[in-house]
Amino acid sequence: MRRRDFIAGFTGLAAAWPLAARAQKPEGMRRIGFLRAAPPPEHELDALLRALAEHGYVQGRNFVLVPQWGDGNVTRLSELAIALVNQGVDIIVTEGTLGVRAAVAVTATIPIVTASAADPYIGGLIKNLSRPGANVTGFASMERDISSKIFEIIKEMVPGLHRIAVLSARSIWPIFAPGQDEAANALGITYTYFDMPQAEAVGTAMSQAVAAGAQGAVMRGSPYFSSIQRRVIVDTAAENRLPTIYERRDDAERGGLVSYAPDVQGQYRATAEYVVRILAGANPGELPIQQPTKFEMVVNLKTAKALGIEIPATLLARADEVIE
Repeated sequence: MRRRDFIAGFTGLAAAWPLAARAQKPEGMRRIGFLRAAPPPEHELDALLRALAEHGYVQGRNFVLVPQWGDGNVTRLSELAIALVNQGVDIIVTEGTLGVRAAVAVTATIPIVTASAADPYIGGLIKNLSRPGANVTGFASMERDISSKIFEIIKEMVPGLHRIAVLSARSIWPIFAPGQDEAANALGITYTYFDMPQAEAVGTAMSQAVAAGAQGAVMRGSPYFSSIQRRVIVDTAAENRLPTIYERRDDAERGGLVSYAPDVQGQYRATAEYVVRILAGANPGELPIQQPTKFEMVVNLKTAKALGIEIPATLLARADEVIE
C-alpha cells in the first residue's frame, strides 16, 4: 500500500471510531497523537515511525498513531487538539509554533513534543530552553531567525535582485516577521509581504508580486501546507517565472529553485527519541528545547536553467545537494 493511501485511510478510520471506543486501549498499548495543520510529508512521517520502531515502539504492536491532521487551515488546530485530548492520547507530537500553542491551550497534563517550531520560545510559552517546564519540549527550526541567510541566497542567485516578495498566511506571518526588516536592510533589499491565507491563493499572491516588480520570492510557513498544496505553490512559481526559495528540501526536489532549512527528517527522528523517553517516564519539562545543528541547501539546476538563471559556482560549492 502506498504511504499516501495509508495516510488517507488512517485519517478516515480515526475520524470514524466512536469516542468511547477510542478511549479504550489494550493494556500496554500506548496512543501517540499527531497534531498538524496539514498531513505531514511522507518521508517525515516515515522518519518518525522508523525511529520509533528502532526504539522498540512498533505500530500496532505496542502503540497506535492517532492522527489529527487538518487541510492546511490553521484556525482548525484548536478543534484538532481537542479531538486528540478526547481520544485519550498519552502524548502529542506536533509541528509548528501554532500547533504547540493549540495543544497547550487544551491540556496542561498530556506531554507535548514539537518536531519543529520556528520560534523556540513558542511565543513566550517557554522561558528557559534548557528546562522548558510544564508539559512542552521538542525541537526548534530557527526558521524565524534565518531570514538574512534566505535573503542572501536568493540575492546571490538572481543578479541585480533588490525587490523580494515574501509569501505567507497572515495567521502565521507574525512568527516570521521579526528580523525581516533588519535582514533586508543589511542586504540592500526591499521586501513586500503578500498574504496567502490558503495555498490555493498562491496564484493571486504571486501575480500581485510580479506586478509589483518582485524579482524573487520567499515562501514561509511550509508546515501549515499539505504536500499537494506545496506542489501547487512550486508549480505556480514556475508558471510566473519567479525565482523562489523554500523551507523544505522536498520543495526543491519537486521542482522549486532552491531550499534552505534545517534537517527536518533528522528532527523527526530525534522527536521519536523524546517520545520514547517521555513514555518511559521522563518529564518533558526537563528535556531541553533543542536547536538545529545542521542546515541543508538544495539547488535545482534544472529549474534554474528553465528560469534562465546561471547559479554561481561559489553557491553550488556550498550546496548540500545539487539536482541536475
